[in-house]
Amino acid sequence: MASEEARTEGQRDVDGEAGGEAADRYCLRAGEAAKLLAEHPWRRFVVLGDSVAEGLGDAVPGYPDLPWAERIAVELGLVRPELAFLNLGQSNTPAADVRAGQLDAALEFAPDLALVACGGYDVLRPAFEPEAVEAEIELIVSALAARNCDVITVGIFDGSRSPLMPERFRAGMAVRLEQLAASTRRVSDRFGTIHVDLTDHPAASRLDSYSADGIHGNRRAHAISAAEAIRSLGARLAAGRPEAAGPGAGR
Repeated sequence: MASEEARTEGQRDVDGEAGGEAADRYCLRAGEAAKLLAEHPWRRFVVLGDSVAEGLGDAVPGYPDLPWAERIAVELGLVRPELAFLNLGQSNTPAADVRAGQLDAALEFAPDLALVACGGYDVLRPAFEPEAVEAEIELIVSALAARNCDVITVGIFDGSRSPLMPERFRAGMAVRLEQLAASTRRVSDRFGTIHVDLTDHPAASRLDSYSADGIHGNRRAHAISAAEAIRSLGARLAAGRPEAAGPGAGR
């Protein structure tokens, strides 16, 4: 069980966010998403993966009861009301089964934006093979990229830092999660994905970021994840705008 000291520290964090999302320093500010996503090009958004993609998480007072991928879709749809959205994510799905069971449907949807969040379930299984998981993520990302689809990859929260993580599992889980994060970063580097790195986020060590199961992020964590994803999308858009090249570019 988590130590009483860790639980007490975590409870102080809960009290510190009593104002809900509007007061949460890690969440989007009013109007921020609209500015970041202004004139974005995406019209078909698909999500693949395990429970992180599906959006499991307990409700939290002061935060919308909406998974992070759906929150991204909502903000994209406010800019482009014609946006089509499909979430294929399913809990308890290893990366190999995400590829075998979700990729064809994702490609058939003909997306121009995809979010791939898998490997987290593999980390929880008795035998974790990071090289095999990396290969599966690469197969998924490469297939989507080959269809001219922009891909979002995710370094998930480091749950080993959770106050709810039993001490006997903490060190081993930290190693596995870092291996998964490194694998996902390498795939991102190879294919130029829009990478959302949540692994070292400060919220990963806070009790008020986790559901009662101690594994999945709650709706506060989903709000933070959506905010970081939208900021990453905004950064990609800004990098592609003419003004990003600097004064006199193209003259």
